[in-house]
Amino acid sequence: MSGSYYRSLGEGRFESTVHAQGAWNPGEQHMAPVAGLLVQKLLDCEPRPDLQLARVGFDILGMIPGGEFEVSTRVLRPGRTIELLEAELRAQGRTAVTARAWRLAKTDTAEVAAVEDTGMPGPDEAGPYDGMTQWPGGFIESLEFRVVPGHRPGRGRIWLRTPLELVDDGPTPDLVRLCGMVDAANGIAARVRPGTGSWMFPNVDLQLHFHRPPSGPWLGLDTRVTFGADGVGLTSSVLHDQDGPFGRSEQILTVRPL
Repeated sequence: MSGSYYRSLGEGRFESTVHAQGAWNPGEQHMAPVAGLLVQKLLDCEPRPDLQLARVGFDILGMIPGGEFEVSTRVLRPGRTIELLEAELRAQGRTAVTARAWRLAKTDTAEVAAVEDTGMPGPDEAGPYDGMTQWPGGFIESLEFRVVPGHRPGRGRIWLRTPLELVDDGPTPDLVRLCGMVDAANGIAARVRPGTGSWMFPNVDLQLHFHRPPSGPWLGLDTRVTFGADGVGLTSSVLHDQDGPFGRSEQILTVRPL
């Protein structure tokens, strides 16, 4: 497989390719590559090498149409050690996704560094996984998956990677590449199979928190899925690269009969 998820049209405009196609509707984009693209644009917004991206919160305001769209960014709260940024994706005359990101000062905290999240076996210790074939769409088709033993509905540990660049205008940084796959967490350990006669459970947001910058091509998702009794669910994941946990993600779900 070759190509990219997006073609750059210049001046903040992009066009999605079939590889960015969503799973719930063939005419929409999957949120995962959208998140990667917005993270890239946030990194490009008045860059500060003395600060690092620590949190990004995305709100999905409706279906994200495939095709052409534009992205704008701005600094909402400038600061010497803490800054708040905002990005907006507009398509077909409306805002489809907004993102707000905190970037925090880099300081030497090695003396007190500690991580409580448990690591997971690496991709070389995981086996092939065909469970994602239940999901349609070009984005899921673009990914390679490997599963850690013990996988079941509602709980799973999966490694994934992509051979594609995010945009056709250059190489994809590791943080952007991995952020561009996190939203797939909502499908890797689904509590119910998608499809006619089952349930739909799309997420209306994606919250990412990082305690260190990740590296490498592989994203590890240690995921738990909760369905409440009144139509709301939650997909929670510890995010890994091959060096161990680097952050967490949360996705709130609207659960409905399909």
